[in-house]
Amino acid sequence: MMDKHAPQTPDMIGFETHDHRACINGTVAAVAERCAAEGLQLTPVRKRVLEILLARHRALGAYDILDVLREEGLGSQPPVAYRALDFLTKHGFVHRIEGLNAFAACTHPGEDHDAAFLICTGCGAVAEAPVEPARAALSQTARAAGFTIARMVLEAQGLCPKCTADGRT
Repeated sequence: MMDKHAPQTPDMIGFETHDHRACINGTVAAVAERCAAEGLQLTPVRKRVLEILLARHRALGAYDILDVLREEGLGSQPPVAYRALDFLTKHGFVHRIEGLNAFAACTHPGEDHDAAFLICTGCGAVAEAPVEPARAALSQTARAAGFTIARMVLEAQGLCPKCTADGRT
């Protein structure tokens, strides 16, 4: 079920121009609503980490996030960032981008889903994309091999529309 506060539907890709403030506010509201409904504690640091990731629309490492938290007086030790990221990842509000050893905010929190990521090598933007077409093909191959998929993360690197238009390579 799609949350009424989510900024975009699962079949949309996040490189389009949009109202960035509404994107951040809508996602934070959806996360806060889910936390309240499930009795989860969205602490100020957890909320701020989510906001940092949403504001950048790119994958950030824990130390990048910690630098922002430190500047804002919200913590200076790595466990502060890692604990917040662990909580946000565990509950599906943030995804870990394996290939970058970094994290990106989920564009539709509250839904149980596998993630596919389009990672721009020009500007570093990350978009969450629908995974179903690839999931179907890989699931069929796995079944034929007698393999059961427990979790799937797909990552593709290339250029976003803006970097392509700017002539980056």
